[in-house]
Amino acid sequence: MGALIACLAFAAMLALGLHPLAVDAHAYWSSNAFHPYVGTGLYGQDGYFYSPAFTQAIGPLHALPWPLFAALWTLLLTAALLWVGRMWFGYLVLVPFVTIELAMGNIHILLAAAIVAGFRWPVAWAFVLLTKVTPGVGLVWFAARREWRALGVALGATAVIALVSFAISPSSWSEWFAMLSTTNGTQAFQPLPVGLIPLPARVLIAAGLVAWGARTDRRWVVPVAATLALPVIYINGLAMLVAVPYLLKTRSAPDQQPDWPAVQDVRRPVPFRSP
Repeated sequence: MGALIACLAFAAMLALGLHPLAVDAHAYWSSNAFHPYVGTGLYGQDGYFYSPAFTQAIGPLHALPWPLFAALWTLLLTAALLWVGRMWFGYLVLVPFVTIELAMGNIHILLAAAIVAGFRWPVAWAFVLLTKVTPGVGLVWFAARREWRALGVALGATAVIALVSFAISPSSWSEWFAMLSTTNGTQAFQPLPVGLIPLPARVLIAAGLVAWGARTDRRWVVPVAATLALPVIYINGLAMLVAVPYLLKTRSAPDQQPDWPAVQDVRRPVPFRSP
């Protein structure tokens, strides 16, 4: 309860303009829904890097005063952490990289929530693919388990959202692709040592981890691999790992078990002997 009160108090401070943090959230609030990549420096203040669909989706929120947006965004992150963390919520808030994430207002906790939800509602993966993109390597889970319907739903939902967004502002998508072609995770400043591994290599390693987790029914591997595949791994990027405690306790339902080829039992039956 104390952790929840602290989060609510922080949101109230933001609403009253008494705290200058939530700097990442400011980039989302200040982005132009029709030209989000114009007028912002690369990896600078208010730099926006997600797909046009994200800033268009929060379009009405752009009209809010910044302090109110920051407060609402913090409440959203708190709600996502509460849902993902469950009984561990109070402990997770005290983890330094989670505290930093709440203060900065990035989307890593939301990504963790999308990954958890994605096991049941694959459409949630659209949020991952249309923001950070590369953590979408978690979809290897469905491919490795031959859950083609779930994979199709995830990719189909992403495609539909992207098409609607493209219809709203085609030029924004060309600007996004141009921006992605000029930068990647290997060119950006990497605060953590693991980020020094080139992004393509990290994505391949992450894909292998997800495939192993899928074959052994270890859901907790997916947020770990998705974190490894982040374009830039800042300390608060580790907040995606808040999904791990809950997923450690969950396994696939019987009707979601992978469709492995049947293995014939070649052991000889033990003959019955009467007592």
